[in-house]
Amino acid sequence: MTTLAYTTSETYSNHVNRLIEVYENAINAISTNSCGPISHIESVLIHSGRAGHYFGDDRSIPFQAYGHFSHWLPVNQPDQFLHIRAGEKPTYFQIIPSDFWYEQSIDLPDWCAEQFQLVTLTAANQLPRHLQGKGIAYLGEQPGLGDSLGISADMLNPQPLLHYLDFNRAYKNEYELEQLRAANKLAMTGHSAARECFLKGGNEFQIHMAYLSACEILENECPYTNIVALDEKSAILHYQHKRRGSRADSRVLLIDAGCRVNGYGSDVTRTSVRPNVNSLFQQLLIKMEQLEKDLVGLVKPRMDYTELHSYTLRTIAELLVDLEICSGNATELLEREIPQLFMPHGVGHLLGVQVHDVGGHQSDQNGAILPPPPHSPALRNTRELRESMVFTIEPGFYFIPLLLEPERNGSRAELFNWSLIDELYSCGGIRVEDNICVTNTGAENLTRQFEVGSQIDLRKRN
Repeated sequence: MTTLAYTTSETYSNHVNRLIEVYENAINAISTNSCGPISHIESVLIHSGRAGHYFGDDRSIPFQAYGHFSHWLPVNQPDQFLHIRAGEKPTYFQIIPSDFWYEQSIDLPDWCAEQFQLVTLTAANQLPRHLQGKGIAYLGEQPGLGDSLGISADMLNPQPLLHYLDFNRAYKNEYELEQLRAANKLAMTGHSAARECFLKGGNEFQIHMAYLSACEILENECPYTNIVALDEKSAILHYQHKRRGSRADSRVLLIDAGCRVNGYGSDVTRTSVRPNVNSLFQQLLIKMEQLEKDLVGLVKPRMDYTELHSYTLRTIAELLVDLEICSGNATELLEREIPQLFMPHGVGHLLGVQVHDVGGHQSDQNGAILPPPPHSPALRNTRELRESMVFTIEPGFYFIPLLLEPERNGSRAELFNWSLIDELYSCGGIRVEDNICVTNTGAENLTRQFEVGSQIDLRKRN
């Protein structure tokens, strides 16, 4: 376990000061490089977002605060506002409606509240008398609200400002790493409970509930919808259901589930098997777990993230040949893009206050884009790795009928061992995912430090 060197109060104060610096630098950079009216940004107003309702209903949609608001404040409430002006303490406009239907109070810990000027209002329409001066840029999902506050159209979600902020969110300070470590520690508690439930014959619903109970969280408090897939359903990348029928004979569990701490989410996937699983699939799981650890070991500053993806595809090509799932050689399989049929997603993505965090395809803070390679359009991160950058590493290997069956009568059909693939369809797939921070020499695995043994070791004990 990592010992944290600073208290939350100290690290959060440093975090806020760093954000002030980033915003001031962004405004200065835009003023220097722009010739249009956007050059006159004097301050930034960030809106957490509006509560929504299902169409034709009065029931609220679960709320999630805007990422750039969450970056400052661990408050997941609608219609909250933060005003940042150079040389001043940021102002938090805390909107607490007069409402007897719902709990509306917002309790901020002292270490958070002391960083802001706090102004309490009962409605957003009270904001104008507190916002003076021109040059206010609005960031948020309701540009119409910004317009009602007298903010000019070119200052509603100005792209140069968003490009700068999105790009810099990839780099984490010690406060952010504290939250991500805590979110990973909590998630690993849930994953352990979920695995035990699976080994005892639990169905998808029971495994899901075991995870939530161990973490002591509600489903809508998760950073994303938990993926709890048994057997063939583990080949559906974002499988969304929780089957309740008896699954005592299930052989494979893939669970992708995280936790959120002060707005920062972990994103962890584990694949577990029972002893009666197909022996080749068990070999494949062991090799994929080793691949994930090898990928973490490759991480270093100045490395292109795309190199990790390329390494993954080559290793999968080698596994396809070594395990006789495909014929030929690894080079041929790569040239004919066969590995992508078994791992159609990218090997990972940026992580922070959003699970798929922003800026993954940006090559600079001016908004230049470095797209994923044509052979892997789903790759979410193409950045050069730098110290303090946080992302996931999540190689996968799946037997997906939707992708493989069209090949049965196609030009590449002779490369596939169809009898073996038919046998493995029922096993579904494998994904192994950890959260990684780049250090000055390599990587800190934010996930494994909280795991009691590897999945391989746990499997040997049962």
